[in-house]
Amino acid sequence: MHDATTGAAKPDNPVYRDWRFDVDFERIAWATFDREGESANALGRRPREELMWILERVEAGARDGSIRGLVIISGKEKGFIVGADIREFAELKTEAQVIEALQPVNQMLDRIENLSVPVIAAIHGVCVGGGLELALACHYRIATRDDATRVGFPEVKLGIFPGFNGTARSIRQAGPLAAMQAMLRGSMIRASVARAQGFIDQLVESKGALRWAARKAVLQKRKSKPKRGFTGLLAKWPARGFLAGKMREETKKKVREDHYPAPFELIELFEKHGGSYAEMKREETAFFAPLMVSDTSRNLRRVFFLSEALKAQAPRDLNWKPKRVHVIGAGTMGADIAGWCVASGMEVTLQDLSPQQIEKGVAAQAKLFKKKFRAKPRRDAAHTRLIADPDGRGIARADVVIEAIVEKLEVKQALFKSLEDELKPGAVMATNTSSLKIEDIAEPLKDPGRLIGIHFFNPVAQMPLVEVVRGQQSRQQEVDKGAGFVTAIDKFPLVVKSVPGFLVNRVLAPYMMGAMRRIDEGEEKEKIDEAARTFGMPMGPIELADTVGLDVCAHVGQILGLGNEVAGAAKLVTSGKLGKKTGEGYYTWKDGKPEKSEQARFGNGELEKLGRELVEPLIKEAQRALDEGVVENADLVDAGVIFGTGFAPFRGGPLHFKANERANAAALAAAE
Repeated sequence: MHDATTGAAKPDNPVYRDWRFDVDFERIAWATFDREGESANALGRRPREELMWILERVEAGARDGSIRGLVIISGKEKGFIVGADIREFAELKTEAQVIEALQPVNQMLDRIENLSVPVIAAIHGVCVGGGLELALACHYRIATRDDATRVGFPEVKLGIFPGFNGTARSIRQAGPLAAMQAMLRGSMIRASVARAQGFIDQLVESKGALRWAARKAVLQKRKSKPKRGFTGLLAKWPARGFLAGKMREETKKKVREDHYPAPFELIELFEKHGGSYAEMKREETAFFAPLMVSDTSRNLRRVFFLSEALKAQAPRDLNWKPKRVHVIGAGTMGADIAGWCVASGMEVTLQDLSPQQIEKGVAAQAKLFKKKFRAKPRRDAAHTRLIADPDGRGIARADVVIEAIVEKLEVKQALFKSLEDELKPGAVMATNTSSLKIEDIAEPLKDPGRLIGIHFFNPVAQMPLVEVVRGQQSRQQEVDKGAGFVTAIDKFPLVVKSVPGFLVNRVLAPYMMGAMRRIDEGEEKEKIDEAARTFGMPMGPIELADTVGLDVCAHVGQILGLGNEVAGAAKLVTSGKLGKKTGEGYYTWKDGKPEKSEQARFGNGELEKLGRELVEPLIKEAQRALDEGVVENADLVDAGVIFGTGFAPFRGGPLHFKANERANAAALAAAE
């Protein structure tokens, strides 16, 4: 016998490596997914092959009466299924290969759906992508209320959309509006919300209750009651066309179709075929296959692996877990660092010379806590964990002490000298400096090897990257703990050498200064910003400079030796026009947004050329940073620039983009 998903022969007595399978005394079959050698379950080739063996056994048991139902559950502590195995995507080079690979998987899910006995998905933890598609093929879905339990379709972040018939099954289950929003946004959905939308049928209070609830569901032959996804008003024409138009309009506000085609292709699939379950299933692959082999998807998958490389900067065997943080400096940056640490589950003491500043900094975190914690008891608990500490009593108990005070060398030196003997053994001592060398700050210390940099970006809650700065004397153990702390607060750590600007500010400065110089030379600011967005940057360099603050840009420029090159910016700073924070800079700002003059119609080719010229200084500086060993390798340079500056993710990073351009130019020259 051959396996339908791989063509491999099925052994008479299969040995499971990724699944555990047994049938209990009540004739309930239990398929426990516990992928060998992996921390999370992904539906790779071997797990799919073994699941087919299980299905054949269940089908036979359903026929002879020895099996009355199947429960699919995870053996992992923290997750159900994280989706397909992205590592295997690279093997698919052509659309034909994609179509060939998808067909048996979809047939397998159809077999699950068509089983004559109840099939229950018992979900705890993350259930996304192909994992949710598998769950939707089951007859009934039970999940825990735990905050760690989330479902969703993140595929759009990889330049694709659900390809295991998840488009059709999600619409059938949750209706067009909820299903399309889930697929277009790519966000994680809490279990309670997923239950209300129809993705989940039943909630239980804890992981321990899952098996009992699944058993009961089998015995009672429970079946989900889908919403009228393909028979309701929104699936019918002309309502479907109107809905597709609104979705297209909203999506265009967020991304450009030439940069990120996947959401637009999904909307077109829905618009053309969303009136029929069978038609949606049949046509999904034809829309999906070109996306899978596109440069955009390849580069976005590269970005995913770059994020994994950043996480790996923190050693997995680090026997140290931070629970308490002490932040010195309750200005915007210090208070926001404290707030984010609290939102990540830590206890934080916040110190400042001014009790009023501490009070202001603590109050400012209410917005973050409200967004992070929907339930009032959890918000109240967060407020309790953020403790005003004007006397610094929390220093002795803290696992991490972070300084975020004025950017003056002698002031920082005096602070750390006074702190050195107060810290408990093993605690991390860190500065959030953005411009000073770690070794200079550490110079007066008895143990200068203890000090590292932990450099956050503003706004703290939104920026995913944190630079962990290694001074010349910083011990590796301290750097490792710094990276471990960053991952513990759900950020990406990037270990960088202590040099002016580190990596992110170093590559951003010539990009922004070059754009400002163009304004001095008479170029329109709107044209410059639009050209950068045409290239794929999330914000133009002039708007970015105003957002960061022109005084901050000038300060960084001076550190990097670029400060005297931009006369116009210097005049604005001298006149007190610092950008968004003062209401005027290059732009006039109203209600947090820049007022832009009615733009002339710039030619797309002209904007594309200008966009490439604008990013060239950034790319050159990224290469110099690599050559000078600011970070370990080219991939980490690309990762740092993408997650620290927003450099067009669909291009795969500045060095990757440049290498591709060279390769394409060489191929073109060879062809000629």
